[in-house]
Amino acid sequence: MSFRSQEETIMANIDSTAAIHSHQSWIGIVQIITAATCWGTLGIFSTYLNQMGFSGWQVTILRIVTAAVIILAMLPTLWPQLIKLRPKQWFGLALQSLIGVLGMSVCYFFAVSYVGAGPAVALLYTAPVFSLLFSKFLLSESITRKSIALAFMAVFGVGLTMLGEQAQVNWGVLLGLAAGMCYSLYGVLGKRAMHDAHPAPLVFFTSVVISACGLLLLPETYHTYEQLMSLPLLTWGYVLGLSLLGTVVPFGLYMKALEKLPASRASVFTIFEPLTAIALAMILLHQALSWIQYLGVTLILLAALLNAVVNGTTTRVPRWLKRRKTV
Repeated sequence: MSFRSQEETIMANIDSTAAIHSHQSWIGIVQIITAATCWGTLGIFSTYLNQMGFSGWQVTILRIVTAAVIILAMLPTLWPQLIKLRPKQWFGLALQSLIGVLGMSVCYFFAVSYVGAGPAVALLYTAPVFSLLFSKFLLSESITRKSIALAFMAVFGVGLTMLGEQAQVNWGVLLGLAAGMCYSLYGVLGKRAMHDAHPAPLVFFTSVVISACGLLLLPETYHTYEQLMSLPLLTWGYVLGLSLLGTVVPFGLYMKALEKLPASRASVFTIFEPLTAIALAMILLHQALSWIQYLGVTLILLAALLNAVVNGTTTRVPRWLKRRKTV
């Protein structure tokens, strides 16, 4: 084979590899957008369950316990890694679960019942602001001037969401901010507990199952499912939507997407989550905001988007996912 033929073969192989990588990247983007869209349905299913007579606390129970039952299918695969966890790691994961999963869910679903799905998910996206503070004090990570500027943008956006015609500083806004705070601790506490040593599916599994085990100790859990049994079959559809479509499926899609995309790029597309929540709230629930509230929501989402671009962080999964191999 001549030198020119070898060169042409090499170039053809490079072009073929680049085409495959480009195709995989597009698949990853579609998976991220689909996952974010699924997450955006949480507020809708929560509202429907509120209308069926369930409180925010009961919606939390239905989401976490049902999701835990579904993901028990992962146990055989994760068992070899679970038995290797040290007591200190179990304690850290328990803390992450009770604050980042249970605490976030309770605050978020109560916020939805007070201020609606759109504002609640926007307030949830203040998580990067709290991540800056917690990462500084718990992980000794540095804070850049750009990060501080984005944090102030998000805080200003929160202030505007309180200035609508009927908006005020109420429990819904405070609970939405608390949800963002708990959400930010999901990644920070998980990173502190695991020290980048274990895969995200293991952390997701333990965080959901630990919270579910805690909820199973409460009589309210059994009363909630007794109430569910007495309601129409459609209510079970809402619960499955909350747990499967809004929790398990998007996490699985996100994990598969991170095999094809860097986490910093993937986090940009999670912006479809609040956009989905706001759109569905307007279409299905007829929940509209004033123009100044829309401006506030836009500032919060813009701050989250720029934070993902500038800092390469993600508001949905722990930062150690950036260590995963990407193509």
